[in-house]
Order: sequence, then C-alpha cells, then structure tokens
Amino acid sequence: MSVTISSELLQRLVAEAAASPDAEVCGLLFGAAGRIEATAACANVAANPARTFEIDPAALFAAHRHARSGGMAVIGHYHSHPSGLPVPSPRDAAQAMGDGAVWLIIGAGRARAWRSVDVGAFVEEAIDCT
Repeated sequence: MSVTISSELLQRLVAEAAASPDAEVCGLLFGAAGRIEATAACANVAANPARTFEIDPAALFAAHRHARSGGMAVIGHYHSHPSGLPVPSPRDAAQAMGDGAVWLIIGAGRARAWRSVDVGAFVEEAIDCT
C-alpha cells in the first residue's frame, strides 16, 4: 500500500521538524483512504518532548469533532525524531493501537510512512508525492 501527499506539504513537514532540533514536533494528518490532504501542527505536551511526543488532547478532540460535523477525517498523525531515523521507536510501538492510522515519522531530513496494523506493530507504506 501507499500514502499520497503533495510534495509541498511533505517539504513543509520536513522543514518544521528541522526547525525543532531539540524537541519532537507533532501534528495531525487529515484526508481519506491513503491520501493525506492536510495537516495541523499541534503542541507536543509530553513531559519530555526531546524524547517523545503527545499530541495536545484538546486539539485531537477538536479535530475529531470537526470531522464528525463534515470536516476532513483524521487519518493519523506525524511526529519527528530529532536525533534519530524516521522509523518507529519502541515508544511509538507502545502507542500503536492497530487501528490503521498513518504514522508519518520525520528524521534525518526525510519522512517515512507507517500504518498501525496491530497493537505494537507497523507496516511501512510507500510515500507517493504529487
């Protein structure tokens, strides 16, 4: 499987991550099956944002409420690994719920897409830029 995203949107996310070398950035991905159409940066409210991320719950709830009222669906989220590679960490795996969500991880100046297919498990998805 693959995930489609515009090259401009992907470049913006990589630049956002590069601008925060000391803390993980994070945000929400919106769209439909296999297509990221928009993103929203969110505050990282984790106790240690240099090592992990936690999307601001208020932003997450607001996004789901907006989707229920006809807005774009939340299909996943993105976050960065400031000093690591764009692969799921053990912390990421501990948070994976097996719900099919897209995890776009940015690290080392590039992004890779992963889908949560089982509790604690991911499969990589190709990124198709348009």
